[in-house]
Amino acid sequence: MQDFIVHPPELIRHLFKRYTWKLVPEDADEKVIYITIDDGPIPEMTPGTLDMLAQYNAKATFFCVGDNVRKYPDLFQRIKDEGHSVGNHTLNHLNGLRTKVAEYIANVELADPLVNSDLFRPPHGRMKHRQTVALSQGRKIVLWDVLSKDYDTRVTPERCWRNVEDYVSNGSIILFHDNIKAMPRQRYALQKTLERYSAEGYSFKAIPYKPLGK
Repeated sequence: MQDFIVHPPELIRHLFKRYTWKLVPEDADEKVIYITIDDGPIPEMTPGTLDMLAQYNAKATFFCVGDNVRKYPDLFQRIKDEGHSVGNHTLNHLNGLRTKVAEYIANVELADPLVNSDLFRPPHGRMKHRQTVALSQGRKIVLWDVLSKDYDTRVTPERCWRNVEDYVSNGSIILFHDNIKAMPRQRYALQKTLERYSAEGYSFKAIPYKPLGK
């Protein structure tokens, strides 16, 4: 089960074609990794994450909780000003499987004017089929092909890094978190990721996004 969550198998990715799992570059000589950061922005985590990315000239994609954007608009603006992409992560970090379809969609739409992005990631990576169908219209639903598990307090920072090291490949979308619970594991594994793959000639790019309705 650990590997199934950390690195979703090809069969799962094939069955759930509405989701973006990986972005392999068209140019075979280009080496790219897509770092994604969920749950922010928050003052305890996001500034340090941005500083670390800047050290390596790395761009990332921040899937932001709408309520956090409302609380910390300056942090959200800093993310965009520094060249990163942003995506919607619902207004209140709802679990789609535990939320009625209409309520879930409404919560996403409440975050739209705050985040204003056609990228969406469901919290916990979980949605009902009807939620997926509805939110696929005009949005790109982005999951991952490598999960660090930095949110899991039972996992060591070293194990989080190995989760990345074991499965990352060209075009991987790696998932980290900007929440206090993840801090020691995120800081360690993100630093190792940036250090290792920069040295191997990879660039770190943000997933392209468009404002809604554009």
